[in-house]
Amino acid sequence: MLGSQDLIVGLVIVLVLFGAKKLPELAGSLGKSMKEFKKGVSEAGEDDAPKPAAVPATATATAPRTCSACGASLEPSWSHCPRCGEAASSSSASGGAG
Repeated sequence: MLGSQDLIVGLVIVLVLFGAKKLPELAGSLGKSMKEFKKGVSEAGEDDAPKPAAVPATATATAPRTCSACGASLEPSWSHCPRCGEAASSSSASGGAG
């Protein structure tokens, strides 16, 4: 268990190794790297969400299918949703019962 004396000794060792002038630079770079890491994690979470494809109604003969459980777009040949595993409905219209 770390006590206050252990933290003080650790800070003194860091101060001796890096010097007083280098510590603010190290703290700043650590803060910037943590901010970039959080930004990357949040962007990765947004990329995981499916975005509906904008397909004109005249471009295809069949309407695009969507999963009734999670709303993910489905290919015509798929029998199950790849995101949630729900069985795809047999109707080609979105929002069909399934």
